[in-house]
Amino acid sequence: SGHGARTRKRIETRVTALLGNRGIDESRLVQEAAVLASRADVNEELVRLGSHMDSLEKLLAAEGPVGKRIDFVLQEVNRELNTVASKADDIMVTKLMVDGKSEVERLREQTQNLE
Repeated sequence: SGHGARTRKRIETRVTALLGNRGIDESRLVQEAAVLASRADVNEELVRLGSHMDSLEKLLAAEGPVGKRIDFVLQEVNRELNTVASKADDIMVTKLMVDGKSEVERLREQTQNLE
């Protein structure tokens, strides 16, 4: 809940800075909060990451040349990690995404040797 409190405080500070003492239009505040919440939601990215992991598992079990397809899926994984990192307001999440990206880079280098 520390994360939520930090986010709330940041929003309150921004709103106060924007509006001064003119008061707050509740419907506008709700609208802005909804936009922020949807921007911070990484559920779609996590679902896509899971799907990419399934694809990689199938490709690794497949016969024949799969290097290019694996590389493509790894690029997609990288894209999702970038998006999560850009949405994250948490140093641990950001660190995990950076670690994930370096692992993906390592895998992509190994993939070059498959074909």
